[in-house]
Amino acid sequence: MTENKATPEPGSPFAPFGHRAFLLLWIATVASNIGTWMHDVGAGWLMTELAPSPLMVAAVQSATTLPIFLFALLAGAVADIVDRRKLLLGINAAMGLAALAMTAFVHFGLMSPLLLLLFTFIFGTGAAFMAPAWQAIVPKLVPRGDLSAAIALNSMGINVSRAIGPALAGFLIVAAGLASPFLVNALSFVGIIAVLLWWKPKAEPASSLPSETIGGAIVSGLRYAWNSPALTATLIRAASFFVFASAFWAMLPLIARDVLSGGPTLYGILLASVGAGAVGGAFLLPKIKKRLGSDGTVAFGTVGTALVMVSMALVPNQVVAVAAAALAGLSWIAVLSSLNVSAQTALPDWVRARGLSVFLTVFFGSMSLGSLVWGQVASIWGIPVALIAASVGAIALIPLTRTSHLQQGASQDLSPSMHWPEPVLAEDEDPDGPVMIQITYQVEERHAEEFLTRMKQLAASRRRGGGYRWSIMRDAADTRVYIETWWESSWLNHKRQHLHVTKEDKKVQEEIRALTIGNERPIVRHLIQPAKEIDRFTTQKE
Repeated sequence: MTENKATPEPGSPFAPFGHRAFLLLWIATVASNIGTWMHDVGAGWLMTELAPSPLMVAAVQSATTLPIFLFALLAGAVADIVDRRKLLLGINAAMGLAALAMTAFVHFGLMSPLLLLLFTFIFGTGAAFMAPAWQAIVPKLVPRGDLSAAIALNSMGINVSRAIGPALAGFLIVAAGLASPFLVNALSFVGIIAVLLWWKPKAEPASSLPSETIGGAIVSGLRYAWNSPALTATLIRAASFFVFASAFWAMLPLIARDVLSGGPTLYGILLASVGAGAVGGAFLLPKIKKRLGSDGTVAFGTVGTALVMVSMALVPNQVVAVAAAALAGLSWIAVLSSLNVSAQTALPDWVRARGLSVFLTVFFGSMSLGSLVWGQVASIWGIPVALIAASVGAIALIPLTRTSHLQQGASQDLSPSMHWPEPVLAEDEDPDGPVMIQITYQVEERHAEEFLTRMKQLAASRRRGGGYRWSIMRDAADTRVYIETWWESSWLNHKRQHLHVTKEDKKVQEEIRALTIGNERPIVRHLIQPAKEIDRFTTQKE
């Protein structure tokens, strides 16, 4: 497939549009998301007619986000194992059929509050399985230098659709009835399916190793996330924002109806204003990030979101609310884009979908939990109290999370280094059972402290690749000799680690080697369970 790189210059905010596959998928996704936003407006407003309590209306938001919290880890594992393009095709086709079924239920007056929540949960499940795969293909569409711009453009695309879809849904509900936005959503899947059928990504080199099992892939994804400082910092910042920002999204239908005394048209206009603010924010975002950095940009977006909630709680005016919604959109894209880029840059390709699924689990889990909490608070003490309490909580967590810095992985090269030699076996068959790896280093006393500091970095790398029971011990008879030991669950998993070690890991290992006596490669031993009476092991230079 030939790329068309005629227009935007590399490094510009629109450089990803120079890659045809990204451009066409972006256009198709915007069209599909317009249908999705129309569906969301229709579902939210339908619940205000079927069961207008704050708790039930907030439950629509929870039913949308809860499946992503429940299934994102499974979805990420699946997306890292199967063909992502085929997975996306199947999910979009299934969601299109579900949208047609929902249209029929609404049109014939068969919808109930519980059935609406069930349909919403089904769509949320589809989104859960689609999101990790969709985000994981972005680095395949553009070069690494354009990745940040591509993520920002995807966020802008979501908000372009947010600016169009809700307003269109509000007018259609009045003009053609509540079934109309669900029908448009069903039709919107056609375009994205067509582009996915056209797109033929470059084939990945075939691995010499068998695919991971689903359960094993989930465990390895969680293990990587737990041992990645760059990703865990991103997750902390995400949870501290989304659990409070969810109050705005959960309460917005009731703000339009009860606080502002409006109808579906006002609700659509508010969501359109959010989208317009986010689109404008996409153009301002490079300047904001250049001035404030990623951490400052997230703090800026958090303060903006808190101000929006306070203004809607204390100033029940429709014009003020529309203006505040635009600020909400700008704040939202500032936070979400910064967090998304930080998560992407923290992950190598082999675990990208799983790592992003952990991010999505935290994102939507926080949104689901927050929606239920703020819905309950609003039911007891009223909508304004819920909005003010959420804004205070969001502001309070800014200084408490200041040490969790974003984009720690931006300067790291996480591509495979392939510098480890193939481990040697004395027998042809792979052994059963766990593997113990021991590496012997010789280090002068004057380098011992720096050596141990570097070894802590290396320990995290071993654990990310599947190692456990890691330790570093010094020889009691010779203070210059250190032995690093860790275990892996199988010989196959150890061979996978050889494929997954990154250039950043190689850099750390070279720094450690420079501290050893004579700058020689350390001695590596692989110890396996004995096949007969004696232990067998192989020795090699790494």
